[in-house]
Amino acid sequence: MTIETLAKQGRDRIHTGLAGIDTQRLKAMRNKSLKACFNRFEDTRYRMEFVARVRGREYINDAASRNINATWYSMESIQGGLIWIADGGDNASDYSRLVPSALRKVRMLIIVNGDASRLQKTFTGIIPAIYEAPSMSAALQKAYYYDQNDVKVLYSPASHNGMTTTEIGEKFRREVNEL
Repeated sequence: MTIETLAKQGRDRIHTGLAGIDTQRLKAMRNKSLKACFNRFEDTRYRMEFVARVRGREYINDAASRNINATWYSMESIQGGLIWIADGGDNASDYSRLVPSALRKVRMLIIVNGDASRLQKTFTGIIPAIYEAPSMSAALQKAYYYDQNDVKVLYSPASHNGMTTTEIGEKFRREVNEL
């Protein structure tokens, strides 16, 4: 297969294919203790998890994306426009690596849980609408009333906010289900 043929299939198919190759290699492993280690992995909750479709808009829980690289991957993996809900607690991260993805995809940024200054400074002029929200409930209300229908709501914190992934993932899921 040529690189051109591979590229035409799209990023999602390439990633799925590579994961399939890895899976087959893991199944062929002979070292029982290593196999047992990999068999303990469970599906990661809160990683690109579809929560609900409300008024035709998808809500995606990506609470496990607690760093810039994971959030970048999530943004790149989702087709179409986004309303990105991020945590504002981390003022040490370099969010500029997200600018190309945000420029192409993010229509609205809603910042919850902390200081929003670093995110606002990075994305002002890049993302058309940037808001701070005092709570996840308020952030989801803002996203709910956004007037474009062709966007998905992605909760991808891009930072640690002092809460566990389970806590913030469940909070997002609960709040979405109350819309």
